[in-house]
Amino acid sequence: MQSTSNLLMIRPVNFGFNEQTAESNAFQTRDTDQQQVQANALAEFDGLVHVLRDNGLNVTVIDDTPQPHTPDSIFPNNWVSFHANGDVFLYPMRAENRRLERREDIITQLEDNFKVNHVFDLSHFEHEGKFLEGTGSMVLDRENKIVYACLSPRTNEKILATFCKQTDYQSINFHAIDENGLAIYHTNVMMALGSNFAVICLDSIMDITEKELVIKSLKDTGKEIVDISFYQMNHFAGNMLEVSNNTGDTLIVMSLSAYQSLSYEQKTVLSSFGKLVYADIHTIENNGGGSARCMIAEVHLPVS
Repeated sequence: MQSTSNLLMIRPVNFGFNEQTAESNAFQTRDTDQQQVQANALAEFDGLVHVLRDNGLNVTVIDDTPQPHTPDSIFPNNWVSFHANGDVFLYPMRAENRRLERREDIITQLEDNFKVNHVFDLSHFEHEGKFLEGTGSMVLDRENKIVYACLSPRTNEKILATFCKQTDYQSINFHAIDENGLAIYHTNVMMALGSNFAVICLDSIMDITEKELVIKSLKDTGKEIVDISFYQMNHFAGNMLEVSNNTGDTLIVMSLSAYQSLSYEQKTVLSSFGKLVYADIHTIENNGGGSARCMIAEVHLPVS
């Protein structure tokens, strides 16, 4: 299955603008009052959790710890992914303070309800200066076992090949830039996949051969393409996540900013694939440079 009803989210205790990630993340903007940023982010986090639970989703919320200082802990999908065969992957992170987000106790806590067969730790690639930041770097077509990845300082081709070898996935690699010519730091800000749709900023893929390869793969796997503009990408319309609730309904989770950026026609198309669910998380988006999808790690593990 492409989507799940079981989600992991990390409640922030010291969220804020991360200097260590800002160099490669053009989506980050520092708010002047960083103390207020934590309070606002906490309220936005709780609001999104409330919306998800109200829509029949099982959200495991784990509090971050005050120490060590991890300003981006609200984005757990970058350091861990959970798979239907019971495998767990831990990923190498570019920013040193993001490496501190990897917590064995979180996986142990999930084992109370889910079965973990094997943990693959790829973090040793950090010693080589190579990085692959989870389902930020990789947009997974879980049904067809395809990885879509825009290569960047945070998405290394060698580690991507290692992941594919261990999971029997095929990778579709390409390069993507924003309207200023800067490399897009994570694939999941310019692309989102559902069971039957793909939201993607095709203008960001400048190489015609790479673009045609991505389009062909999406069409061959039955995805209806919803092409978004740079403006919509900058409002996190590419940072959506398809999930399925406890009654089997499909939901498409996004931020209020993303929802408001979509045209009527785009909303109509996406609504044919699932209920559009959104919340206002503008403080998190501005300071963290990530949105709703980044805040959610899907737990595809077997239920124990």
